[in-house]
Amino acid sequence: MNFRKILIAVDNSTCAEKAAKSGYEMAKAFDAEVALANIIEPIPATINQDLTLAPVFLETYDNSEENSHVLLKEIETTYSGGIKTTYLSIIDSAAHGIVNQAEEWGADLIVIGTYGRTGLYHFLMGSVAEHVARKSACPVMIIPNKAEV
Repeated sequence: MNFRKILIAVDNSTCAEKAAKSGYEMAKAFDAEVALANIIEPIPATINQDLTLAPVFLETYDNSEENSHVLLKEIETTYSGGIKTTYLSIIDSAAHGIVNQAEEWGADLIVIGTYGRTGLYHFLMGSVAEHVARKSACPVMIIPNKAEV
C-alpha cells in the first residue's frame, strides 16, 4: 500500500497524542501529507420546565472552534517535523465527522487512538474508533492507549 494522504483524528487526550505521533511517523515513511481532524461535538439541546428548547449560544461554538485550532496547531508543532499539515475542524458527531472528513479530503489512511475501555462503559458509550473502522472507505490504523509509541 502507498499512503499519500493520512488523516489523523485527534482530541485533547493522551491516546490522541499517541495517534498523532504514529500518524506522523507513517507520513514520514510514505512521504505523505497529513490532515489533523478535530471534531467538535454539538451541544445537546436542553428542555426548559415549560417544555421549550433552551437556546444554544453561538459563542460556545466559536470558542470551541478556536480551541480546536489551538489544539491542532500544538499537535502539528510537536509531531509534524515539517510535514505538510491541513487542519480539519467541524461540528459533527465524532465517528461520522471523522469518516466524512476523510472522504472529503481523500484520505488513504485514518489514524485514530482508542482508550481501550471495556465493560459497561464501552457498552453504553461505544467506541469511536470501532465506528470509524466499520464505516470508513479507507484503511484505519487504531493506536491503543496502552501502546508504547
